Amino acid sequence: MMPSDSVVARKGRQRQRYHNNLRLVSGCIPYRLTNAKDAEDCGCGNVRENMRRIQVLMVSSPNRDDLVFPKGGWEDDETREEAACREALEEAGVRGIIKEIPLGDWEFRSKSKQKMICSPQAQEGVCKGYMFALEVTEVLDTWPEQQNRDRRWLNIKEAFELCRYEWMREALEAFLRVMEADEMRKADLTTEDEKKIAGMPMPDEVVEECQEINKSSSNSSTSCTSTSHHPAVLLELLTVGDLTCIPFHSIPFACS
Repeated sequence: MMPSDSVVARKGRQRQRYHNNLRLVSGCIPYRLTNAKDAEDCGCGNVRENMRRIQVLMVSSPNRDDLVFPKGGWEDDETREEAACREALEEAGVRGIIKEIPLGDWEFRSKSKQKMICSPQAQEGVCKGYMFALEVTEVLDTWPEQQNRDRRWLNIKEAFELCRYEWMREALEAFLRVMEADEMRKADLTTEDEKKIAGMPMPDEVVEECQEINKSSSNSSTSCTSTSHHPAVLLELLTVGDLTCIPFHSIPFACS
């Protein structure tokens, strides 16, 4: 961990951005990859697969028990990405490398009124939030909102269980899809010999894996084929015993 360099949290909404009466908010899902020992300790499974080594950082809300991802008002002297990085520093005491393409945007009510918006007329207290993935490279020992917030590293299963709001779960699902896509691109750049050395699945093994999954679902009235080289990775990450933490339909499968 690193000491703080006297960063002061911004206060007030004088520079706050608005659009169509919505308060604009920017935030991020800070993440890191655990080392092999940490992955074994937290029950993340086969540590060869980086997807199972991901931990995300959540922070407590002031005067409340729930955990959230760092986020806050997007101000008029910064970009969305800069706002997300600033909030990560102020609320969670971390710096890192942000992925410039947002995970998505969501509308919700602020503070205790946070809910997904059902009516376009319900504008009071409504925020439009943009979320990003932030690879953490530096963790500070002290940070601006340390007195009001605790921080906690969680594996994916734990994070899903602790997400209080639907939009947070959707953002985490989007985060997993982005991370999986990144791992696929890295794997595609690896030669066949390197894959063998690393113990990663070869193309024939992947085909066999898909066939086995399709066999196991052959009794279902709907036949599904995976749109991913590793069709079970997201479902496996989110499975606790015989139960899953998110609906099956949210896993990226194409069904006919």
